[in-house]
Amino acid sequence: MMTVLFGTHPEYLEHDTGLFHPESASRLETIASVVDRFKDGIVSFQPSPASAASITSVHDGAHVAEIRQLCLMGGGPVDADTQVGYQSYDIALLAAGAGLDAIARLQRQEGDAAFVAVRPPGHHATSDTSMGFCLFNNIAVAAQRLLDQGERVLILDIDAHHGNGTQDIFYSQPSVLYVSIHQYPLYPGTGKVFEIGDGNAIGTTINIPLPPRTNGATALAALESIAAPSIRRFAPTWLLISAGFDGHKDDPLTDLGYSANDYHHLTRWALQFVPNGRTVAFLEGGYDLAALAESTAASIAALLGISKPFDSADPTGKVETELIATLARMREEALLLHGVEVPPH
Repeated sequence: MMTVLFGTHPEYLEHDTGLFHPESASRLETIASVVDRFKDGIVSFQPSPASAASITSVHDGAHVAEIRQLCLMGGGPVDADTQVGYQSYDIALLAAGAGLDAIARLQRQEGDAAFVAVRPPGHHATSDTSMGFCLFNNIAVAAQRLLDQGERVLILDIDAHHGNGTQDIFYSQPSVLYVSIHQYPLYPGTGKVFEIGDGNAIGTTINIPLPPRTNGATALAALESIAAPSIRRFAPTWLLISAGFDGHKDDPLTDLGYSANDYHHLTRWALQFVPNGRTVAFLEGGYDLAALAESTAASIAALLGISKPFDSADPTGKVETELIATLARMREEALLLHGVEVPPH
């Protein structure tokens, strides 16, 4: 069995999102109980906070200062969905630091992969806006650190909501390949097929928007058909996963049809593209606690190289081949309009 570094911190529980908010401390408490299933393969660590310089490597300094000031004044709403408390700024630094810590530990060969269970989540945070439960973009901070080291980074976002913040931050960065498979239409309304990147990074954004009730078999087949050729051509050296589990069929905020087993397949599929010891998964969404627990367990099992019990069946449901063909054709047309060669299948 391989070793997975598991990063989390008790202070994450103190991030105050208000009463009855779906992004609550109970999510991490649920995940902590799941990790106990894998005692032999898990090496736990407590992350250190990201530095201000690490945060401002992807975020506007004035915006960071505004969030800090709001928290120091006692907290309050950032927008209709996003709430902060007095401690939330410091906790957000701690969340952003988890990926940096995981990367450093993997580079020291302390494990084969890493999973960081953090809050607040991050993939909706743009360079100058906190939104969608997210303050700072945890996965973007980590990706920028790797870019500074000369790496080529694949970011795979499997959250049911499109990671508009991550896309926005790296939309013109040719050394990041951003792949998102998500429900559409759904908050935040971004992630259309024709959003493919800008400048010399055209083609390095891949969006696969799925209609409600799409199953896991279709999601996996769409990734293989639409994204895999570009990923192989891109030749990433690191894989960062926005591990949102709100595509589960029981999630209260979305309408996709995944099972926990599907998250095992999605994670295993992604691991093929980078060498061992070069993968970090970041917790994003997932709001049904039972579904979150089983989906997290399935993903961690895949990182550990465990095929049973999660790999005992094919991904759930029949593959919607017509949908995949339509999405592939739309992306190819968008690429050709910009004079970009379409990777062969």
